[in-house]
Amino acid sequence: MILVFKLLSTPLLILCLTLLSRRFGPAVGGLLMGIPLVTGPVSVFTALENGAAFARHAAVGNLVGQVSTCIFCFVYARAARRLNCWVSMIAGVCAFFLATFVWNLASWTFAQAIGLLLVTLLLLSFLTKPVNMEALAGIAPRWDLPARMVVSTGFVFLITMSTRYLGPQLSGLVAPFPVFVLVLAMFTHHQRGAPAAANLLRGVIVGSFSFAAFFTVVAWALSDRWLAFAYGFATLASMATTSAIYLRTRAAPLAGATPLIGPVAQLNPSISRENGSP
Repeated sequence: MILVFKLLSTPLLILCLTLLSRRFGPAVGGLLMGIPLVTGPVSVFTALENGAAFARHAAVGNLVGQVSTCIFCFVYARAARRLNCWVSMIAGVCAFFLATFVWNLASWTFAQAIGLLLVTLLLLSFLTKPVNMEALAGIAPRWDLPARMVVSTGFVFLITMSTRYLGPQLSGLVAPFPVFVLVLAMFTHHQRGAPAAANLLRGVIVGSFSFAAFFTVVAWALSDRWLAFAYGFATLASMATTSAIYLRTRAAPLAGATPLIGPVAQLNPSISRENGSP
């Protein structure tokens, strides 16, 4: 059930996130990726198949695993200042799995997991500043969206198959592997440049407060008798957190939240200057 859900939902979610990022800007797209769009439903299937106790344990792993996702975002954004999208991706993925290896050496309680995640989010939110960038016009190649959908689905398939052989903690640590973030960051970096990718990645870090809200409720309230209530409340908590962050960023907009005039094929800031704009 988990594999079928992921394979069916991944292309649709990549399509929606890509279009929303183009319409509202990479920072808002990153904020939406902080919501557990796939990890949340997978937790539901995990509880149905393995019981609430297993899902609660996995939720603790999810919280610690999201720390690795945020580290991925931070390392990628730093590397992108001087390196291309491929090298930045490799650096981010290596950082993710190195962090995952370290976290798996310990046995985590909920208090330790949420404490580590919140400290990481506050620190990285401070260290990753919004980047000013210009809105660019252009036409994306026809293969852009299909390529994003195929690549992300392939990643999801490989990760899901690997987690079948892992325990609840390690599967929870690996589950937040940033498939959507990786794919969108690489395409954004290639097409719009490092500033746009940095804003998207910062949005993911800030949006991870929504992830924390969801799995905090799951870790605390989930039981076999109150399964629907716990996940419903977790969803509301995540949506409320995302809405609060979005309203705050509307009051003080994130740099780089300027929506695209049109989908972008190549980064060419000189176009606007040639047309007489400052």
